[in-house]
Amino acid sequence: VRLVESGGGSVQAGGSLTLSCTPSEYYVKDQCMAWFRRGPGQEREGVSSMERFGRSTYADSVKGRFTISRDNARNILYLQMNNLEPEDTATYYCAGRTGSWCEGFDNFDYWGQGTQVNVSS
Repeated sequence: VRLVESGGGSVQAGGSLTLSCTPSEYYVKDQCMAWFRRGPGQEREGVSSMERFGRSTYADSVKGRFTISRDNARNILYLQMNNLEPEDTATYYCAGRTGSWCEGFDNFDYWGQGTQVNVSS
């Protein structure tokens, strides 16, 4: 299984970006999938997750600004990020686990290489 992220870049505070995750040998509609991030000098943290039947969760720091979604036909997972803040600067990772349900942000089996997001003030 391979997960490939894209869509990162540099924006000013208040701007928007949409990240995409394209898996191979894996279907976004069937599994729990999530976005994580690791900021400079920080631990990796869960940002958002989506289960097979559509239930989604968000970290408190991104609620109301980020939206996770998927295109089942194209087999792509997205993370729409609006009103970005400098604190959102991080490498963002797509992750998947075997199973329809998420266990919070734990026990993910597959990881992408990451895409960098830089937000300037």
